[in-house]
Amino acid sequence: MIESLLVANRGEIARRIIRTARRLGVRAIAVHSEADAGLPFVTEADEAVCVGPANPAQSYRNVEAILAAAKSTGAQAIHPGYGFLSENADFARTVEASGLIWIGPGADAITAMGDKINARNLMAAAGVPVAPGTTEPAADLDAAVVAAAEVGYPVMVKAAAGGGGMGMGVATDEAALRIEYDKVRSFAERMFGDGSVLIERYFPRVRHVEVQILGLADGRVVALGERECSVQRRNQKLVEESPSPAVSPELRERFLAAAVRAGEAVNYRNAGTVECLLDPSTQEFFFLEMNTRLQVEHPVTELVYGVDLVEEQLRVAAGLAPSFDPDVLAPRGHAIELRINAEDPKRFLPGPGVIKTWVEPAGEGVRVDSGYVEGNTVTPFYDSLMAKLIVSGATRAEAIERARAAVAAFELAGPKCNLPFFAELLENEEFLSGDYDTGIVSRMR
Repeated sequence: MIESLLVANRGEIARRIIRTARRLGVRAIAVHSEADAGLPFVTEADEAVCVGPANPAQSYRNVEAILAAAKSTGAQAIHPGYGFLSENADFARTVEASGLIWIGPGADAITAMGDKINARNLMAAAGVPVAPGTTEPAADLDAAVVAAAEVGYPVMVKAAAGGGGMGMGVATDEAALRIEYDKVRSFAERMFGDGSVLIERYFPRVRHVEVQILGLADGRVVALGERECSVQRRNQKLVEESPSPAVSPELRERFLAAAVRAGEAVNYRNAGTVECLLDPSTQEFFFLEMNTRLQVEHPVTELVYGVDLVEEQLRVAAGLAPSFDPDVLAPRGHAIELRINAEDPKRFLPGPGVIKTWVEPAGEGVRVDSGYVEGNTVTPFYDSLMAKLIVSGATRAEAIERARAAVAAFELAGPKCNLPFFAELLENEEFLSGDYDTGIVSRMR
């Protein structure tokens, strides 16, 4: 096993990675910005290094500072978590060129799946279903208009280099397309340094279902079930559950087989997620993108499949066999994750501030992965995620009951908080039925 690990991230995911590292006897090293010096992930690490001011470009995305911290602390490996540098192929190459172990897929796989058009074409060639759309970037607005007419309205206008629900717009006709194309292209150039745009069929009623894959050290790719991620605001997830209430055993078999083919097509190693759109009326699903990193929602898979995905990531990177039998994988029970954000529960606008009260729920089937404690400050410099409340039960109904109790017991004051939204969702008939789609939040609002 790896002996020392630098975690190139912050907040709850850094704390969660450190927890597994310490359980395995791996020395855990944190890097942090000046703004995060008092957070739990810093104090719980075996060693911590400040890598710059609050601005992520000068700290958590500062490659030179992170590599210098790794060198000064004698780190053997780097885990990037999610966000920041986690899907930066150049960073992965630099880490390995520095003689360090990269906890993630190879740089070639990150590159292959980082461009949405290239990824679509690769998946189509591998026999993974893809939605109707362009096979190359729309060079200009006129090309986009032609492509949209061929695909058929409504269409999704997407940044080819985007991800995380960012850089997307929906056009129902040519007039809307002309507006959305310019908006998406401008956003993509500003955020991703690449203004390439693709056109894809838009499905008005659709579910967002993803599959957790793990590329093993021996070259095999295995799938650890699916996650339902359709409760979203602004194309970004708020709730995830596993198994999906929309997926039958026959559909699950198709989903998992397609995800394994996707991983095999790029010689995938380590943890990754194949995201798909599911048309509930036809039971057809289409490849959306592959996230070449650990997902925010990985805990629901851990609870349903009885694995620690961070441990498995470390084992793969060290060339070790998994701790579980890949030939005997089956879900047990049900798990739901609620993302506790510092945001207004009605309009979902950020509301940072000092945490005056923080009392986490506990009990059977309740897990909290948090990045803060009472007295900490949620600053405006980073994502609004404060904690993940994950509940599990023998059935979906039991998991929902535990989620209701846990939300009611979570005492949080200071920053704005979306806990009231979850209390509302957990009584919503559409959600309770399991027959919901990505429009559920907009219908609630």
